[in-house]
Amino acid sequence: MQRSYYSNHLGEFIQEDTNKILGNLARHHNHALEDLQKNAWIKQIELLKKIFYKYTNGYIFFEFSIPRMGKRVDNIIILDDSIFVVEFKVGSSTYDNNAIEQVIDYSQDLKNFHEGSHIHKLFPILIATEANSRENIIEPLQDNLYKPLLVNKNSILNVIERCLSLGKEYDLCPLTWESSRYKPTPTIVEAAQVLYKGHNVKEISRSDSGAINLSITTDKINQIITNAKKMHKKSICFITGVPGAGKTLAGLNIANERMNIDENEHAVFLSGNGPLVDVLREALTRDEVKNAKEQGQKLTKKEAAIKTHAFIQNIHHFRDDSLISDKAPIEKAVVFDEAQRAWNQEQTSSFMKRKKGLDNFDSSEPKFLIDVMNRHEDWCTIICLIGGGQEINTGEAGLEEWIESLQAYFQDWDIYLSGSIIEDKNYLKNDTLKEWLKDNAKIDENLHLSVSVRSFRSEKLSDFIQSVLNINLTRSKKLYNNFLINTYPIMLTRDFKKAKRWLQEKSIGSERSGVMASSGAYRLRPFGINVKNQIDAPIWFLNNKEDIRSSYFHEEIATEFDIQGLELDWTCVCWDGDFYLHNGQWMFRKFKGTKWQNIHKENIKEYLLNTYRVLLTRARQGMIIFIPFGSVDDKTRLPEYYDETFYYLKKIGIQEI
Repeated sequence: MQRSYYSNHLGEFIQEDTNKILGNLARHHNHALEDLQKNAWIKQIELLKKIFYKYTNGYIFFEFSIPRMGKRVDNIIILDDSIFVVEFKVGSSTYDNNAIEQVIDYSQDLKNFHEGSHIHKLFPILIATEANSRENIIEPLQDNLYKPLLVNKNSILNVIERCLSLGKEYDLCPLTWESSRYKPTPTIVEAAQVLYKGHNVKEISRSDSGAINLSITTDKINQIITNAKKMHKKSICFITGVPGAGKTLAGLNIANERMNIDENEHAVFLSGNGPLVDVLREALTRDEVKNAKEQGQKLTKKEAAIKTHAFIQNIHHFRDDSLISDKAPIEKAVVFDEAQRAWNQEQTSSFMKRKKGLDNFDSSEPKFLIDVMNRHEDWCTIICLIGGGQEINTGEAGLEEWIESLQAYFQDWDIYLSGSIIEDKNYLKNDTLKEWLKDNAKIDENLHLSVSVRSFRSEKLSDFIQSVLNINLTRSKKLYNNFLINTYPIMLTRDFKKAKRWLQEKSIGSERSGVMASSGAYRLRPFGINVKNQIDAPIWFLNNKEDIRSSYFHEEIATEFDIQGLELDWTCVCWDGDFYLHNGQWMFRKFKGTKWQNIHKENIKEYLLNTYRVLLTRARQGMIIFIPFGSVDDKTRLPEYYDETFYYLKKIGIQEI
């Protein structure tokens, strides 16, 4: 894939006819070329020729692709070993904050995901041609990424010369740089937007061993669906994976690919995770409206929402529609996200009686959903995305309910799963069901996503958190010191203000940060942390820094129910006395009335353990853990509820600020 619309040595660019350059740019432009864009390119070309007349040994790129963001940077200019990332605002007399953030994001993306940019100096430059001159301080923002430089048409040359005066450290071949591997790790929101535009997961995923698995898994599911259609069979597949391995991304990709292969399959992505559904739908709707506007088309938000809501649906709405009619649904291939969170019989029956007036409903959610798809006379395929140790709420059935339903009622279905389901107790604890699966399921390791791709900084995060929660100090220390300490910042603090300040200092450009806590963390209220105030998930996750309701403001707190399946770049995890260490063992509690009560039921303990697992694996780039000092004057916040946990984490090697 060609990375840019036009590229050339600066010396040849300066000599080349402007109209010829413009023709190259126009030929690669996918949309109708409007006069505004054409005139901007002409002024851009003329200004750059004038500025770089003496730097003939450099190299220039126009409209360089940033795949993860689905965007193109106006110019990349390489001089010596310096990479100048240039965003033009032709005719502008102001340095717009959004434009500054955008050019930082472009540069940060290259720094993190483009191999050729890892060790070289990156200078984000915003050129507002008619703006007043600004005093620019040339200093690093983060490692080899420098603070954004704000220049006009007259000051750009001086600023570039000052950057070059820092000296040359490495050799940098522009053509080698251009062809070096780009290994993006998009957020689930970014991935959904790019897939929805018709791209493939291969275009937005890293190409290393950890993420190749995503494409292989999709290919395997496509084979299973094709075989089901050909042989007129009904099949169910269970995709497993560690936290952050890309299960939701794989599910979105499968639904997207099946829509493109055969729209008559009406493939759909279903999730019972309300916040995830709301956030993805809103993100896709906003993006559709924005893209239409950029192409000069008129599309209302309501019109865009109709289409996006068909692609991503709430599993409970799908279920309720199937209660109204006994006909087979229109969908032949369905992806159930977080299928381990489907309700058991008790929870489903209770809900149906209370909310739907169905007194005799005696089915679990997995059994009912399989039964609904079983109405198809020809073929169908269910794809269940399963997270091990991810059940966080009362009545969530786990994988057992799916397998028990298949064993008891649907033995004619073909079952596909990875060996992890049989070998790893986090997925399936029932040994009898494991033995049945050995004889009745087809085992394929391509259905397991084994490496976390959420954090591009460290693939070992999920292993580390598992060891921490297992109170395995030796393994936790080893993983932290060998894989995390230099790549994935984790900090400890007992001061909430310091935690929020750390988030602000770490986040650059549009990198997203936020504060989260367990839904049972009732005694963090003295610090302004009120988990009872529910966030508006699309606003919290998607709105910009100017909105006080967004995650950026660190005022509204997300809980495990808001954050599961989603992620931020930087997080603060607030730890309360609902889950704490006492004499080397975890204590499990809930707050009722004016005091804590111990939890005795093993399944409720498991939910609480999983809550902290979810919270501690949401950050892509790093996190800070806030564990407050207790108070001897408050029996609900005694020091013993916090101190041992804090010193356990310190003993692992996590530094305090």
